Amino acid sequence: MRKWLFRKRAAFTGARHWLLLLVAAQALFLLAVAGAGYATHAYGQTIVLRTTPLDPRDFLYGDYVRLRYTISRLPMQLWREAGPVPRRGKPVYVLLRPAGPAYEAVGVYTAKPTAPGGTVILRGWVRNNGRRTLNVRYNLEKYYVPEGTGRTLERLGARHPLLVHVSIAPWGQARITKVAEDTTTRFSN
Repeated sequence: MRKWLFRKRAAFTGARHWLLLLVAAQALFLLAVAGAGYATHAYGQTIVLRTTPLDPRDFLYGDYVRLRYTISRLPMQLWREAGPVPRRGKPVYVLLRPAGPAYEAVGVYTAKPTAPGGTVILRGWVRNNGRRTLNVRYNLEKYYVPEGTGRTLERLGARHPLLVHVSIAPWGQARITKVAEDTTTRFSN
């Protein structure tokens, strides 16, 4: 009887160790996700993109602004490779250069190119493509705002394009750091 109790206790302590290991792994994962966001902001290069806001409210997630960037719809002339354009969901790399207050696209590639001085590479995924345009998603299309401020941002975006400050880490992760009004350009009604 004593041996049986000892074996049960040993099995229980082994299970406890596995449980502690599982909890520690989950905590490390959460810290790594949070740390990656902070590292992107700390070590990344900040660029500015021009955008217009859409649909500022979701009842489940609160106020957010859906952003449509000028670099999300690219002309096919920017495709810089001999092969066919990748299909939907495939990654592409967009080469950007400064043009006034915001960056503009100068090339689209399937493999990460080397960025000449003053240019930046932003990773995206093909949304769809047509004969003349290539639609790219960057996972920067949603920007969550404090409750009640989504409509204000939408009204600002109706008068002027918005400038989105994006931090791009050396390893390719991108993160929105700020959204501001572009007062240099006005929409005409």
